[in-house]
Amino acid sequence: MADGDRDRVREATDIVDLISEVTKVRRSGRTFMAICPFHEEKTPSMSVDRARGLYHCFGCGEGGDVFTFIEKTQGVSFPEALEILAKRAGITLTRDPSASRRIGRRAEAVEALRQAIGIYNERLKKAADAGPARAYLRSRGYDVDVIDEWKIGFAGTDWDTLTKALKAAGVGDRALMDAGLSRRGRQGMYDVFRGRLMFPIHDLRGDPVGFGGRKVEGVDPKITNNPDAKYVNSADSIVYNKSRVLFGLDRARQAIASSGQAVIVEGYTDVIAMHLAGVKTAVATCGTALGDGHFDLLRRFTERVVLAFDSDAAGSRAALRTDDLESPFRLDLDLRVAVMPDGLDPADLVQEGRAAELAKAVENATPLLQHRIEAEVAKHDLSGPEGRARALHAAIAHLGRVKDEIARREYARHVARLIGVDLQTVEDAMGSRRGGRRQERQETVNRPFDRYEAELLRVALAQPGAGLELEPSDFTDTRLRSTFEAVGDDLKSGKSVDVSKIADEGVRTVAMSLVLDDRPLPSVEDLAALLRRRRLDTRIEELNEKLATLDPSGQAYSEVFRELIALQQERRSSTP
Repeated sequence: MADGDRDRVREATDIVDLISEVTKVRRSGRTFMAICPFHEEKTPSMSVDRARGLYHCFGCGEGGDVFTFIEKTQGVSFPEALEILAKRAGITLTRDPSASRRIGRRAEAVEALRQAIGIYNERLKKAADAGPARAYLRSRGYDVDVIDEWKIGFAGTDWDTLTKALKAAGVGDRALMDAGLSRRGRQGMYDVFRGRLMFPIHDLRGDPVGFGGRKVEGVDPKITNNPDAKYVNSADSIVYNKSRVLFGLDRARQAIASSGQAVIVEGYTDVIAMHLAGVKTAVATCGTALGDGHFDLLRRFTERVVLAFDSDAAGSRAALRTDDLESPFRLDLDLRVAVMPDGLDPADLVQEGRAAELAKAVENATPLLQHRIEAEVAKHDLSGPEGRARALHAAIAHLGRVKDEIARREYARHVARLIGVDLQTVEDAMGSRRGGRRQERQETVNRPFDRYEAELLRVALAQPGAGLELEPSDFTDTRLRSTFEAVGDDLKSGKSVDVSKIADEGVRTVAMSLVLDDRPLPSVEDLAALLRRRRLDTRIEELNEKLATLDPSGQAYSEVFRELIALQQERRSSTP
């Protein structure tokens, strides 16, 4: 797209009319005020500046321009928002030839996937070799209406059932491979999925981008591809990135936005079961662990996310691939855990007619950190002083990972009530844990570093002068900050650091652990991009706080607001 397209579309779009399509807007002096669609409120707190094409909510802090508004309200990327607004304004966007070719290939792959969904669905309902799959679905209580609503299908047991059908319909080999439906072998093209129950995966726009294939009992494992795997999922392709797709989000996004909550379950059948039970906010990952990309998607619609796994898995899987319990604060999410009754998964509960219990478990979801603390305390016998002491030390290990002072103090109160000791005892234990170099060294061993900050310092130590212009303020982990301060001058000058000569034993221990980590180093470019985004986040937070103290009619407010909008736009454009 040409550089001028953005400006043409922005100038052609009246931000007041745009926002009026979503929420109530009224004039207030030189500007307009609107009921903010990003949080529940009864009185208008969103200021809309028609002349400058900007908006800002003083209640929740959301703000931006016409493109931001479309991105936030429709859950799309900037290029998609540009397309939507251009179509709305009757503007034809300029495309370079390479972009047109990419769009053409994507469209062909999406169409191949769309046709595959129909073929798989018909085979499930009619083909003889789909009998075991139909029996499985009947055992789960899925009738034809459910099958058709979710377009569930069955991949044929022959080597190239789908490939032949799609090629006969005019789909080319490149589109088949781009869509992840077929591969090329010695004897020609063959199906990626065979003998599996097929769940179509769609992106936010509702375009099909891949499949999740479930193994079915009764189908000859010699026929099924990768027979040892219960699920086989589409590989990443030009249309599919599993780290940025959630199964069911295309259906659930409006319910999530209106309810202010998303529910993440483990599998495709759990999502369907949740929706059948009336929990229309359920989504699932597609064969990969929860990651930042998934939460970035959900953050477009809500800040509250409930993890609804079975009781044994909830605590561990909730930790976002690590045991780093600072994640909910770093992600700026209200992350909660719903423990399923009797350790059953949602699909089992719905099948047993216990949908009401399922909904209640989601309603009573507890914050992630609270869940982890309570699970840890439950391992100890609280009837005696030794058991309470062990439980307290275990709980304090979790509290020590919370940097937010308010949250840490509130959790200290909760721990005191949970174990049956007074608040001062908990605070003394926390202070003792933080105090003294000997205890700090023990914390270094037991508490994980901030993942990104550790990688920044690890690369800086391994590749002095590589281009990472770090500052002490880039490290919120005090151990990493102290380590950087000890070696920062050498790193800035490009000198190699002999960490064994660091005088402070605690700092030396941290530096040694980083230098001796033999994992492959991440790219400097990726880390530099991450560093820029983190610095932008910090500055945006500072400006939001400053804005709340200024008079909206003053010059200072306008200047801060302009800087804030510019940084928010820069932050969005820097997100991969």
